[in-house]
Amino acid sequence: DQAHVSDAQVVVEFENGNFNFTFPNPKNVSEFSMTLFKGPEKKELCALHLSKERVFPKSNVTYCQTQNSSSSTTFILKNLERKHIDVYTYCLEIFLPPPYIECCLKETYLYIQDKEDCFSFGLVSWIIIGLIIFAISCLCCVVACCLRNKNQKCDSNSHEYNSEYMPMAAVNAAKKPRI
Repeated sequence: DQAHVSDAQVVVEFENGNFNFTFPNPKNVSEFSMTLFKGPEKKELCALHLSKERVFPKSNVTYCQTQNSSSSTTFILKNLERKHIDVYTYCLEIFLPPPYIECCLKETYLYIQDKEDCFSFGLVSWIIIGLIIFAISCLCCVVACCLRNKNQKCDSNSHEYNSEYMPMAAVNAAKKPRI
């Protein structure tokens, strides 16, 4: 059996506030190491070394954890902030069986939006929407009150003209013809 390194599809999932990078383990390999690097300078974040069914996890940072099953390896990045935005690279090293193989499987750019930014932007937008609705409501109330007052004035004026006690205009007495 020959060691098999394929162009593995890395699955990136966002779950419960964590980023999970999962990729299949190489087939027909008894000892390998999988490492997650950050940035163009390839700073090692965490690694997982599997040797004869023994798993050795290693992490250089608090926000990276590893998880292994018989079919896949997962890197879990927790509590990420804006400063963690970068390119992440996954590299595989196969030790047994020979020959030694080292390859980088995939690079993924990870963008993290600050939680505070989301909250403050959401809060500000809701406050602005609330103020606009309040202003429109106030304007509608003012217009309604003005129209109501205008109608009341018109009604009282028109009632006065149709009254039985309408004041009479002064009329000059008719002159009697002199004969």
